Amino acid sequence: MKTHPKHVLKHCNKCGSSDTFYTDGDAVKCRACGFQLYINAAPAVAGLIINDNDELLLTVRKYEPFQGMLDLPGGFVDHLETAEEALTREIKEELNLNVKNLKYFCSTPNRYLYGGLTYFTLDFSFQCEVENFEGMHACDDVKKIYFIHIKDIDPKMIGGQSMSKAVKKFQQYWLQSKQL
Repeated sequence: MKTHPKHVLKHCNKCGSSDTFYTDGDAVKCRACGFQLYINAAPAVAGLIINDNDELLLTVRKYEPFQGMLDLPGGFVDHLETAEEALTREIKEELNLNVKNLKYFCSTPNRYLYGGLTYFTLDFSFQCEVENFEGMHACDDVKKIYFIHIKDIDPKMIGGQSMSKAVKKFQQYWLQSKQL
């Protein structure tokens, strides 16, 4: 994978030296100053929002990666922010909705290609309730919003392996709990 950090990060982030190497411990290390940049997973969040008709709220991505494909609302967790705060913020930014309740559902690892660099993420999905759907509209990096009945969703139509896996797992859970 040519976009893996070991192929892209060619200079030390601390001193700028080009004398760096990739370690067995998933880090880029500088021979000049000894600085070591670990390649860790970045936390991200996604919301599973169901309406009264057993329809899951799905968005259409406005930008790459996966531009034009279905997705769950959400995004990256900012520094010094909890996953719950991040998801509440993202749903407000993307959909203009207010979260009133959320419950952890699952996590899925992911690769997120952006700007020629692969970021490794750990995506936390939460089942969410919102105050209401009044005033909902596509904002930020969301192009469109759809409600699709949970049994009619094809996880292959969702961009990104982690979101597809989370939706498939949620679909199975929801259909079993409702016996639809």
